[in-house]
Amino acid sequence: MATELAVGLPKLELTGHLLLALPVMMICCLLAGRLSRRLGQPPVIGEILTGIALGPSLLGALWPEGQHRLFPADMLPVINALAQLGLVLFMFLIGYELNLGHVRDRGRSAVLVSNVSIAVPLLGGVLLAFAMYGRFAAKHVGFLPFALFIAASMSITAFPVLARILTDRKIDQTPVGALALAGAAVDDITAWCLLALVTALAKGDSPLSVLLTAALSLAFICTMWFALRPLLARGVERWPAGRSALPVVLSGILLAAFTTEWIGIHAIFGAFLFGAIVPRNNAVVASAVEKMRSLTLVMLLPLFFVQSGLRTEFKLIGADPTLWAWCALITAVAILAKWVGSTGAARLTGFGWQDALSLGALMNCRGLTELVVLGVGLQLGVITPTVFTMLVVMTLVTTMLTAPALTLIDRVSARRPHAAPRTEMVMK
Repeated sequence: MATELAVGLPKLELTGHLLLALPVMMICCLLAGRLSRRLGQPPVIGEILTGIALGPSLLGALWPEGQHRLFPADMLPVINALAQLGLVLFMFLIGYELNLGHVRDRGRSAVLVSNVSIAVPLLGGVLLAFAMYGRFAAKHVGFLPFALFIAASMSITAFPVLARILTDRKIDQTPVGALALAGAAVDDITAWCLLALVTALAKGDSPLSVLLTAALSLAFICTMWFALRPLLARGVERWPAGRSALPVVLSGILLAAFTTEWIGIHAIFGAFLFGAIVPRNNAVVASAVEKMRSLTLVMLLPLFFVQSGLRTEFKLIGADPTLWAWCALITAVAILAKWVGSTGAARLTGFGWQDALSLGALMNCRGLTELVVLGVGLQLGVITPTVFTMLVVMTLVTTMLTAPALTLIDRVSARRPHAAPRTEMVMK
């Protein structure tokens, strides 16, 4: 039956395929995101599942000819190029929304929670890499880049998804919400630095080449932060109120991304750093960002989800109980390391058990940011498609666990006869 339906599909040129595939991806991601929200999950869960459903794991398994017609082989490079563009723009948005003031305002608590919530998953990731390396690492990949990548993937907290969950639950202004945002900001910055190091190690032909890449990266960061940032601040003050700054902002993003790609790390780092230095609280910049946000989130980002879905093949795990056991181990290490580290650090800074456990649940949210990291690892060849698929499962489980875990913690605490009140003030 599927073959008969496929025969009836019209044969299209590349442009026609793209014009058909784009609305399919956008509408599916939109509907799945709304369904996820109705089920109490962040929309990104539905969008990730949409990408997987349109890939070989579901559509390709149920209707291979239809999936091939929708995403023919010659269209995959186009999808990849547009997805990479969407990823670059999205990373700019993450950098732009990253509020380092959260870290400064929370002082000792933010430093301790963020450091411990990174250190414990890093250690867990390295220990996991020792166990996984001989069985799952590609032959050309050394242990150091493999271990650092697994450690970085364990340490991620999805800052954008976390901020959305906090806002939806109206706890973004509470002490635990503010501390979660501060910890997530530091976690993500550390993870990006680790990923940059992994990229340099994976691409470097020699220790000297890696050192040169590191030196160029440091010079680029210093130039952006100490030279370009104040220059942009002065420039936006003099920008005419009625003139759009979108071409300038887009050009800055792409040039910064090109620079880090040329240096030898990845284009996303340049876009992220440019987002971090762009002036906030400026109407001209805010207007340009909002225009770009609509195009990025509605059209380009679904391409990234589909690209990730096309690379996620559950048949690589199949019905093999050993591989599913490894998948469960990876997920368990990711959850326990992040939750235990964050909860323990929160308790040390004076938070009660309810807030400390809630913070651990929030810091476990990985979402889209984790997919970005996994995509870079797969692109570099640091991880294999099998490991990529197992880590995607971990991403889905940890992200889906966040909202139900918060609800359960609140319900259990409410039933206690003498439950301690939530922390009234942010620990300095």
